[in-house]
Amino acid sequence: MNGREFRVILLGPPGAGKGTQARRLAAAFGVPQIATGDMFRSAGAMGAAMGLAAKQYMDKGELVPDDVTIGVVEERLNQPDASNGFIMDGFPRTPQQATALDALLARIHQRLQAAVEIQVPRSELVHRLTIRWWCSVCQATYSMESAPPLVAKVCDRCSGRLIQRNDDSATTVAHRLDVYERQTSPLIAYYQGAGLLKRVDGTRGIDEVYDAIVRAVGVAPAQEAAP
Repeated sequence: MNGREFRVILLGPPGAGKGTQARRLAAAFGVPQIATGDMFRSAGAMGAAMGLAAKQYMDKGELVPDDVTIGVVEERLNQPDASNGFIMDGFPRTPQQATALDALLARIHQRLQAAVEIQVPRSELVHRLTIRWWCSVCQATYSMESAPPLVAKVCDRCSGRLIQRNDDSATTVAHRLDVYERQTSPLIAYYQGAGLLKRVDGTRGIDEVYDAIVRAVGVAPAQEAAP
């Protein structure tokens, strides 16, 4: 780790690019990316009861119940690699979960630095999600339009088979966005009220979005902070 604390939540609807930015931020700051969706899918692939239960909700575009999600996150934050911080990607999704996270952080004497909303218009989100494919082995993401694999339906990283997940079908995408608007967007007001909300334009290039997030949080990676 680089020794600089970085505790940030990334907010935004499915397809906004939270995962891409979370991975880059995690590498830059030496903190883990806590992506509940990936954690649930991994548990489901291994046949774990909690993962299989979560997958049933995710395949329908529904939110995983709070008791399952919060338990997974608490266990993850207690691991040593999260002592200097984290990037939350996909959690919290409701004000109730945000309240539970606040209580959890207070118990372990940690402080959230910012909640960054990545803003992207709905029409662009639908387009992004319906052309998105995933590696069935390493979970790498590909856009068939802007970032296709070198070999059709084969992962560049691990040669795994690329698939289009059930929750990226056109019908389910529309439902997922509706669920987000109804149940998750109130988080914007929650974190705005707490004075932690930052907003960035998610329609810009990946590098530009990353730079905007770092500026918004106001904590640069150690190698960028030197005079």
